[in-house]
Amino acid sequence: MHDGVREALLTSGPNARAEAPAGPVERAEDAPARRASSPVARFERRAMGSPLRLTVVGVQEPRAAAAWAAVSAAFEDLEQTLSRFRPTSDLVTLNGRAGDPACSPVHGRLYAAVAAAERAWRRTGGLFDPRILGDLERLGYRGSESSARAGTPDDAAAGRAASFAAGRWLLREPRRRALAIAAPIDLGGIGKGLALRWGLDALLAALPEIAAEAGAEGVGAVPAGVLLEAGGDLVTRGAAPQAGPWLVGIEMPGTDDEVAVIAVDDGAVCTSSIAVHAWTTADGRAVHHLVDPRTGEPGGAGLLSVTVAGPDPAWAEVWSKTLFLEGANRIGGRARSLGLAAWWIRDDGILEMTPAARPRTAWLANEA
Repeated sequence: MHDGVREALLTSGPNARAEAPAGPVERAEDAPARRASSPVARFERRAMGSPLRLTVVGVQEPRAAAAWAAVSAAFEDLEQTLSRFRPTSDLVTLNGRAGDPACSPVHGRLYAAVAAAERAWRRTGGLFDPRILGDLERLGYRGSESSARAGTPDDAAAGRAASFAAGRWLLREPRRRALAIAAPIDLGGIGKGLALRWGLDALLAALPEIAAEAGAEGVGAVPAGVLLEAGGDLVTRGAAPQAGPWLVGIEMPGTDDEVAVIAVDDGAVCTSSIAVHAWTTADGRAVHHLVDPRTGEPGGAGLLSVTVAGPDPAWAEVWSKTLFLEGANRIGGRARSLGLAAWWIRDDGILEMTPAARPRTAWLANEA
């Protein structure tokens, strides 16, 4: 079981990008041969609490392995910087100073991540809010022991509302790369999206033949490309193992069953889902980690998962969570108004999507 999306072991032929579904698909073992002379290397480990996977196409094994080492090192550095589950992380240290308006210098990646979270808070009208940490811990989704502060609902609500002057919860001094936060924060989803963005940067530095254009030709006219996945969120660049775009499966939460396959050229696909981070509280309530900052409680009534495709993994992650919190009754209108390519699975198992998502959909289980 994955967090919602994964590279699909499917091929859908030359019409994968057509607006109508591509029709019957074949499993990889029954499909035509891969691109001629294009080696495929795959790597996997755990990072930031999730499986981290890399697929490299058109690059010989030693250089692919070196690229994987660069990505692994980048994720290890980011975990030490952004994780609330490591007591010595830079984020835990920053959270320990919450409420103090004096800005303190921080790691460059932490500065960028918190600034990105504040932009997301503004762009979503506050529906994306990293100050929900108190609610997550109150509900039982604890971080490191040094950061856990599972207080009362009133304590958590105060954290969500905490701000400095003029309603600002973040103060910045760019020249010093210094920050002050009004309340402890959780960078969870956006942190993973940023890690994918920066991990891709590390890959492109290690493998410069992978150009920005989809299907760019590598050295020796061999198509080269990468797909980097972290816990069901992913980013692609360049050539896929088969002719055409990368094929990414959307799974029914809680199973390995694919309900759709989408075609991705040089972009990101991120999913917010209740499949993995869900639990029962001490008082017997079923809860999950997608907390609505308007209420301090798990949101997304009537939804199991939301998937968004876009050019950048951090913003795809932000919009997938924001849309999830709209719930089944409001998600369609919000997603369409934003022009997003979005797919969502209702709690009755029905898959729905926006008009912008339809041309990217290569296969649907209910139309196979």
